[in-house]
Amino acid sequence: MHPRVTLAVLSLAGLAYAVLSSAVVPALTPIQHDLHASENGIAWILTGYLLSASVGTAILGRLGDMYGKERVLMWTLVGLAAGTLLAALSHTLALLIAARVVQGVAGGIFPLSFGIVRDEFPPEQVAGSIGLMSAILGIGAGVGIVTGAVIVEHLAWQWLFWMPLIVIVVAAICTWRFVPESPVRVPGRVNWIAALLMSVGISGVLLAISEATVWGWGSARTVGVLAAGLVVIAVWVVVESRSRMPLIDMTMMRIRGVWTTNLTAFLLGAGMYSSFIVFPQFAQLPKSTGFGFGASVVVSGLYLLPSTAAMFVVSFFAGRIASRFGSKFAAVTGSAVTAGAFGLIAAEHAHPYDMLLSAALLGLGIGLAFSALGNLIVQAVPAYQTGAAGGMNTVMRTIGGAIGGQISATLISDHVGANGLPTVTGFTDTFVMATGFLIVCTLAGLLIPSRSRTAARELTPALAEK
Repeated sequence: MHPRVTLAVLSLAGLAYAVLSSAVVPALTPIQHDLHASENGIAWILTGYLLSASVGTAILGRLGDMYGKERVLMWTLVGLAAGTLLAALSHTLALLIAARVVQGVAGGIFPLSFGIVRDEFPPEQVAGSIGLMSAILGIGAGVGIVTGAVIVEHLAWQWLFWMPLIVIVVAAICTWRFVPESPVRVPGRVNWIAALLMSVGISGVLLAISEATVWGWGSARTVGVLAAGLVVIAVWVVVESRSRMPLIDMTMMRIRGVWTTNLTAFLLGAGMYSSFIVFPQFAQLPKSTGFGFGASVVVSGLYLLPSTAAMFVVSFFAGRIASRFGSKFAAVTGSAVTAGAFGLIAAEHAHPYDMLLSAALLGLGIGLAFSALGNLIVQAVPAYQTGAAGGMNTVMRTIGGAIGGQISATLISDHVGANGLPTVTGFTDTFVMATGFLIVCTLAGLLIPSRSRTAARELTPALAEK
């Protein structure tokens, strides 16, 4: 099968998942009213998705390495279709949250796609194809905000799921028909104890972070759940280190090209993910606040269009950039440009064009960095570990995004005026916070090996240490 056909199918699947991740954000208030839910309850539409995505992404990546990436991808899309159908038919909050949990597991689409590209494509097409797939995660999130706002404005919120469902079904059929099965397999069986420990540990950490604005960052509940999650993660690492057939090879995680790329992904997520929510929120605030633009839900989403368009354009040049300058250069430059974009909006936000300019720079920076991270992680490991390594890199980006998003929410909610609306201070502090994360992200990117040594060379000393 021609690589372009395979890439088109993988991109369609990834885009559908990424759109679902954010399309519900503009619809939270209508859904809350329709289902008679509380604010805390409605937040679980996002939290449930986040938790299952973090766990499912790494596990599915590993299963793809073991049982075949195309097979696991097809069943992942079937599961995503089932969850999306359930969401479209939901008439209670509990059922909708359950559907979102099922949807979130499909985050494994991305590491599985990375593996398929690496195993099946000609070497000269791998960097560009992985760069495009990596960027789709950001592109889809932006598209989801815009399309979600338009759908909520003109249709019932259930259409947020009916429309992507059609795309998912098409992607699943095309995966079965056109995507070749990967010849690269790693023997072994699933370490279910490790899978359980990883799921409980990561879920505990993310639950504490996601609920911190409600429980309070210093509350006994937040600290207790966070500490328990970290303890379970520590136990998971010990179990994996001693296992003959680990779910996630801790030797792999110690490779310099892996841990530095994961650190960069974590910091990038912490710095940039808040823009998808904070920018529209800023634009929607009334002009009477002295800084808001008084935009409607639909118009506020359009402020993200320059970012989405820039990411889309950059993704098509990812291969050329990687070949000419290297993926490390793209990661560092992208992080620096993203930091500059947030620094600009922190300093100048009086006019709509300030936000539009910052959004365009954000898209350029995020597009460069996202496309580079996928390539860097793939270059650092042997082919049989591509799924697991790509999955953990995506998890690190997700955890970083959760932390950055919750800090942003806290900063904004802590600065409310007498009229009950947020003040500009909370937004400015959020932009400064993001700038700080991304400056550190740029420095972390410099630690990535300048030239990705082959995985075999990296694995040898790591195995010796073990």
